[in-house]
Amino acid sequence: MISDPLLLTIVLMVIMFTYLLSSVWIAVSLMLTGFTGMLIYKVHLPPNMSIFTKIGDLLSQSLYDTLNSWSLAALPLFILMGEILYRSSISDRLLTGLMPWLNKIPGKLLHINVAACSLFAAVSGSSAATTATVGKITLAELKKRGYKKSLAIGSLAGSGTLGFLIPPSLIMIIYGVLADVSIGKLFIAGILPGLLLASLYSGYIMIISTLDKSSVPKVEDNFTWSDRVKSLRDLIPTFLLIAVVLGSIYGGFATPTEAAALGVLGSVILAIYFKTFSLKLFKESLFNSVKTTVMISFIIAGAGFLSQVVGFLGIARAISEYIASLHLSPYHLILVVGIMYIFLGMILDGISIVVMTLPIVLPIITAAGFSPLWFGIFLVFMVELSQVTPPVGFSLFVIQSISGEKIGYIVKATMPFFIIMLLAVVIITLFPDIAYYLPSKMIGK
Repeated sequence: MISDPLLLTIVLMVIMFTYLLSSVWIAVSLMLTGFTGMLIYKVHLPPNMSIFTKIGDLLSQSLYDTLNSWSLAALPLFILMGEILYRSSISDRLLTGLMPWLNKIPGKLLHINVAACSLFAAVSGSSAATTATVGKITLAELKKRGYKKSLAIGSLAGSGTLGFLIPPSLIMIIYGVLADVSIGKLFIAGILPGLLLASLYSGYIMIISTLDKSSVPKVEDNFTWSDRVKSLRDLIPTFLLIAVVLGSIYGGFATPTEAAALGVLGSVILAIYFKTFSLKLFKESLFNSVKTTVMISFIIAGAGFLSQVVGFLGIARAISEYIASLHLSPYHLILVVGIMYIFLGMILDGISIVVMTLPIVLPIITAAGFSPLWFGIFLVFMVELSQVTPPVGFSLFVIQSISGEKIGYIVKATMPFFIIMLLAVVIITLFPDIAYYLPSKMIGK
């Protein structure tokens, strides 16, 4: 039996990674880790209660408390909205609508990945869907027009991660439920950091295309103001959907769940408007939404049980006291936590990183004086980094399947945008008001 909470933490981390490396489902790994922790730790229980009774109590309580959340109802609705838009022609419309407006900017159509991913992220909530949907259209088009391949691939990899940061975001919903933070405030807090990151990407493209003339074709497409005005027909419906979803939350007219329902209705109307809606499309969207929601909910339930165990055994308190005894400054703590997340991003997917670490890390972060709202945005950045870090960077594999390039080449092309993401993390850490400003102005907070 183990009586030291810190030693137990190390043992549980080893056990958890052992389960994961054994290809056990993530949710099952989390539950088994909590179950094992209860068995090997010296737990003081009433004389008439067995350890298995206590485990059953914690499991049933955690399942009810974690999944019985009205906020979590937003998850399947936003997934359904993204599925409908993913199967409609919105990505093609975004491309044709944005081209006339980007042609005169340094870097020209290389900005199409940044702009299209930013817009699609604002209506899908998924990084994978954003990368795949936009990439299928833009990579082939940019290659055909003679743009530098490495910049096209790198900008897609970096911009595709905006699906997690620019609301609505599935990761933000999961974090909000687990950390008991307002999902509406998280959504609004992600807007300015998301625009900051997109601006940094575009700034880098401008600099590189100015220094390296071979990165853009010499032949220019000529677009008139008449073409730009006509292109608004493809852009305005998407802008309206974004305005309805985010504006209803920001204005205090709807909760995130109600806004998600409006988003589903809006996505159906958009698909009808673009003449791509069909019963088959709707059935496929519903089926995939159910599969994705059940998978994520199962993982959340596993994380909820592990969180209950961590609290019951006093692990979070022991770690917080240990970190406090090191007398690390808040910035040193964030640096250590950031390095840990970058390492975890090399071997785990984003959802796993959030649900596995949050029960232990969040109490430490809040004890150091950081706001759970700000840490939610910081954590989303860490999840974004995990999407482009080998060997398990999911966005890298999505791009490989689209482009046919070797992983090594894609990683090399993505590295400048990875560094830009790190720069954005430093900026929001030094200037946290970037995340706080819009939530502080919310109506009906």
